[in-house]
Amino acid sequence: MKKVSESASKLKDLINHAIDDLEVTPAEYQKIMDCANEDGHIDKEEEVLLSQFQSMISNGTIKRVKG
Repeated sequence: MKKVSESASKLKDLINHAIDDLEVTPAEYQKIMDCANEDGHIDKEEEVLLSQFQSMISNGTIKRVKG
């Protein structure tokens, strides 16, 4: 079984925080995007996490709020 990358684990923690309070500020959103791009490569785990995150924003599960 392949180990999840450190960057994917950090990204998951940031996204879980947004899920916990059902909202994401511009600063939190930018932090999530920066984390995903930090190593210059979006691996499969990060791709899945970002896709799920974007889907939750699109369907209204997570609200984008002003900072």
